[in-house]
Amino acid sequence: MTDTLSRTFSALADPTRRAILARLSAGEATVNELAEPLPMSLPAVSRHLKVLEEAGLITRGRTRQWRPCRLEAKPLEDVAGWVAGYRQFWDGGFDGHDEGWTSSFENLTGFIRGKDAR
Repeated sequence: MTDTLSRTFSALADPTRRAILARLSAGEATVNELAEPLPMSLPAVSRHLKVLEEAGLITRGRTRQWRPCRLEAKPLEDVAGWVAGYRQFWDGGFDGHDEGWTSSFENLTGFIRGKDAR
């Protein structure tokens, strides 16, 4: 099972899905409204919406025959919280943090290779 932060980053990795989220930040929209400016078929847009919905980034309502999509803030707040933990690196630069950064990177690369680098 994939954690929610990974699902969110995976959904955000695609530029089409980011464009859809940008449009939804202005308010809810139907699938047809979201598809209009995109250079792809309606089924392709629906597949992108399914990924966004599974990541919790959007919800789809039901108003008579319409199913408007709306942006959900919680997953984006989780991403912002995770990124905030690294704020020291862009606020203060990397000076003085090189040793800690190198150690963390070595641990990560060791983990990826299947070794414990600690």
